[in-house]
Amino acid sequence: MQIKRAIERVPGGMMVVPLLCGATLATFAPHAAPFFGSFTNALYTGALPILAVFYVCMGARISVGALPQLLKKGGALMATKVALGFIASFVLGHLIGIDPVRTGWFAGLSTLAVVAAINDTNGGLYMALMEQYGQPADTAAYTVMTLESGPFLTMVSLGVAGLAAFPWQTMVGAILPLAVGMLLGNLDHEMRQFLSQGVSVLIPFFAFAIGCTLDLHRVATAGLLGLALGVALVFVSAVCLIGADRLIGGDGTAGIAAATTAGNAAAVPMLVAVANPRYAPAAASATVLVACCVIVSSLLVPPLTALWKTHMARPEEKPLLSEEDPIVAETSDSNR
Repeated sequence: MQIKRAIERVPGGMMVVPLLCGATLATFAPHAAPFFGSFTNALYTGALPILAVFYVCMGARISVGALPQLLKKGGALMATKVALGFIASFVLGHLIGIDPVRTGWFAGLSTLAVVAAINDTNGGLYMALMEQYGQPADTAAYTVMTLESGPFLTMVSLGVAGLAAFPWQTMVGAILPLAVGMLLGNLDHEMRQFLSQGVSVLIPFFAFAIGCTLDLHRVATAGLLGLALGVALVFVSAVCLIGADRLIGGDGTAGIAAATTAGNAAAVPMLVAVANPRYAPAAASATVLVACCVIVSSLLVPPLTALWKTHMARPEEKPLLSEEDPIVAETSDSNR
């Protein structure tokens, strides 16, 4: 059986499929985990510890020595996404505040959902696209963009916008596992190799645990809204990121490839709610919406990147010399 290949055929499959499995169990067998208890219950409810280990492994991938060299490309793309997160926090914070919209077409939409979906780039998809359509420096730029991972930037965006304060200890605690991983990876190359292997392994486990906190009835109601939000975020992010990439000398391909939402971004609403309970009412619907954005952006961005690269690589069409051209006309007359 080719289970892994089948899962990977789904956009963001290693995140989305286990998340849906957990959500299915939570919806139709909500008492299964307490019934079995022990390690089974721990897996159902253990998203936070698994995520803590995940961010240590993620941090080990970041080479401090390479940061200055890659800061121009990766820094520009990351700064653009962070700026979009800040803008979304200010605008939506003013319009709808902290709590999600309760009724109407936008029921379930929250500032938390939009900011979490914007802030984190799908690194695997970005690097795969850059390997095919970009330059080595474009691929390596994700080393800098990895700093987007986790809830830290989302909490900073929400805090700067005045949407509830987070204690400094919580802010530091959100980025500390990533920093510890960076330290270990840069002190020992073998530790970097060892810890880096855990990134892809841990994704389905924390995705399943997050899914166990979701109710599929809410997923059904968020379907159209999630689709619309995903399309809107891809469009807005792509326009801004293409502009940023071209300003620093690129052709915009890296920018459009970065206009995605990372699979692990679906964990951010829950982490933010743990840090500040005021976001608890928005966390469940925000998780569903962010998961929708992961799927939509994974489907849209690859063909858009290919089309953009084809457009940029097309040579400028110069008009062919015609009979009306003076040189051609003169040559034609002389040959008569």
